[in-house]
Amino acid sequence: MPTIQELEKIATQVRRDIVRQVHAVNSGHPGGSLGCTDFLVALYFDIMKHTPTPFDMDAKNQDVFFLSNGHISPVFYSVLARSGYFDVKELSTFRKLNSRLQGHPTTHEGLPGVRMSSGSLGQGLSVAIGTASAKKLNNDNQLVFTLHGDGELQEGQIWEAMMYAAAKKVDNLIATVDVNGQQIDGSTANVLSLGDLKSKWLAFGWEVLEMNGNKMSDVVSTLNQAKILCGKGKPVVILMKTEMGCGVDFMMGSHKWHGVAPNDEQLKLALAQLPETLGDY
Repeated sequence: MPTIQELEKIATQVRRDIVRQVHAVNSGHPGGSLGCTDFLVALYFDIMKHTPTPFDMDAKNQDVFFLSNGHISPVFYSVLARSGYFDVKELSTFRKLNSRLQGHPTTHEGLPGVRMSSGSLGQGLSVAIGTASAKKLNNDNQLVFTLHGDGELQEGQIWEAMMYAAAKKVDNLIATVDVNGQQIDGSTANVLSLGDLKSKWLAFGWEVLEMNGNKMSDVVSTLNQAKILCGKGKPVVILMKTEMGCGVDFMMGSHKWHGVAPNDEQLKLALAQLPETLGDY
């Protein structure tokens, strides 16, 4: 099992991958990707039971992850590549014509690690519930994980899925919400306030945990706690507090970096804060 320090080193390289990917094509979503890096690194390098190769869409006897907020594809692609799903060098094709690494993950490109097309917000939890239910029917004891943006919770389909999962006791499911308080047009509070999220998830019948998504030790311990809570009749949600743009000081805390690529000078400043730890692609 990797140490917290080893996971942190991987996360630093992944953040470096993120800013380089979006800069190369002057397109993409760095803010949320940087904020969710620690979570995805912990998940793929420590928490989940999964087999990168050969990749199997059915994922029998494996844990499964669905990225619902698909616009943060730069972090997803980096983590998939760094954990062995495809060659790290392919990150250089991000958002280019005929690339498998499109701006939002797609399944028709056949990219290993991607089991649903995402980016149309609100759909991931429903897909995850279906997959978790199928695992139960198949006597497969592995878990299903999802990641959502807090702005995504403004979609009505999320609340229908929340209600269904609790009512049907889908207790092999761990959903995580990136609570960074930012979305494309401003703060979530100003666009459409989400209110007391913890109370709402509890009222819908879920087990609720909270964690600092930018502190690796807290991410690992909370995810392990969530796994312990599975199988007891309730789905589990983690409300994950993060800072948009985490790791790059001039990007942190502002919705303006939701979908803007750094220019040449900004890339230099960002990379200076993110030392190369695993080797660039």
